[in-house]
Amino acid sequence: MIPPKEEIEKAISEVKKYVDQRIKEFKNLKSKNLTTFNFRPFLDIEPYQADIFSEACFCILTANSSAAMGIKIQKSIGIKGFKNLDLKDLYEKIREHGHRFAMQRAERIVKLREKENFLLDIAKEKDGKKAREKLVKEIYGYGYKEASHFLRNIGFDDVAIIDRHISRFLFEKGLVKPRKTITKKVYLECEEALEKIAKDFKLTQAELDLYIFYIKTKKVLK
Repeated sequence: MIPPKEEIEKAISEVKKYVDQRIKEFKNLKSKNLTTFNFRPFLDIEPYQADIFSEACFCILTANSSAAMGIKIQKSIGIKGFKNLDLKDLYEKIREHGHRFAMQRAERIVKLREKENFLLDIAKEKDGKKAREKLVKEIYGYGYKEASHFLRNIGFDDVAIIDRHISRFLFEKGLVKPRKTITKKVYLECEEALEKIAKDFKLTQAELDLYIFYIKTKKVLK
């Protein structure tokens, strides 16, 4: 087994420019409520614009699915579509891409429209962990992972996204005891382990997440 230090160093040497680019795209969302995502060479998809609300919708779409599918749907629906399409049309747009939970996701996105101003206010927060608690309490269907994903994607550096790729990396490297279920306690334990790694490499949590995702998938997505 390759030690985590060697794998992360190798990932940094291979894709640092793409990780830096993605972080800049995220920071634009936080400061301007608008960014242009460019996922080439990892996905053959034209660059497209997103705002904070459409990014919250992306995080709904990618849960129990994949980042690649969420990206394709986000580009297809667009900023205005997430805010204005009726439930039926939104469902059809999501279903076209083969999403297993198209109607449930469409319903959640329509419901999320009530919280657009709340999401914009959250983007102004300074502390990602405090913002996460507010999101989990306020946004229907958002757990720690979805809330952390959204915050990272809108420019917060201090929360970790404990998805299957990240948890598997930690378990395989013996950094955290393997668990079948990611409870809140396990989530925070994993996040603490990642904080130590990030500190060792002088990386933010946001950067480290992208590097580990690349190690597991050979892609820098979001």
